[in-house]
Amino acid sequence: MSTQPPIAVLSSRALIAVAGEDWRSFLQGLITQDVETLAAGEVRFGALLNPQGRLLFDLFVVGRDDGVWLDVERASREALVMRLTMYRLRAKVAIAADETPVLAAWGADPGPGWLADPRLPALGWRGYGLADAPTTDEAAYDAHRLALGVPGPADWGVEQTYPIEANFDLLHGIDFKKGCFIGQETTSRMKRRGQIKNRMLPLAFDGPPPPAGAELLLDGERRAGEILSGAQGRAMALVRLDRLEGPLTAEGREVRAERPAWLDTN
Repeated sequence: MSTQPPIAVLSSRALIAVAGEDWRSFLQGLITQDVETLAAGEVRFGALLNPQGRLLFDLFVVGRDDGVWLDVERASREALVMRLTMYRLRAKVAIAADETPVLAAWGADPGPGWLADPRLPALGWRGYGLADAPTTDEAAYDAHRLALGVPGPADWGVEQTYPIEANFDLLHGIDFKKGCFIGQETTSRMKRRGQIKNRMLPLAFDGPPPPAGAELLLDGERRAGEILSGAQGRAMALVRLDRLEGPLTAEGREVRAERPAWLDTN
């Protein structure tokens, strides 16, 4: 007897189709992920950064026979299409919004057509235009992601966060062996020199989450970080790694910083 996994339509995500004879060289020089070796039916996680190395857009690159889909935040899709169009110059590339729905499944293997999430096996699979009927909603998927301690777009904003602070280096979102990409110098220097003072970590607590932007305090007085997104009993925070030993509070409430196992094994 097979167990049907939770399946959710990710309405917050949308696709951009990139095709044309120059699509590989075009994207290769822009994003943090290698696409030269990307095969059809393969998914890789990455980002487009600004020249100073801060996150502009997260994206999943989905290999197709005639190009790729970029799986991006729906609210940012138009802005990303405009930016890619600006970078296109003389490259023979077609860039267009695509309305194929994005789905996620986790738990039991959902079967043929689903593609493994490249960030973390426990996150499950992503699906594009599949006929599988949803069994739950996106809020359940976000709760699953948050339980694993994996941050999302609500946590890094636009041009505020370095990808390493958002754990892109540990979630297979940066290929440090590929050629140049926008923001590479800062990103590579942070990794090479080990100058990683802040990372996003999950917090556990009782009750509703503290408001986004609330200070995380060590011993009630020293700033240890900032609350990002959250849900009942759990939130993400950008924390100072050298200020986690001791009692932590946010808005006067006790919180506990957690360090997911994947953070130390990748």
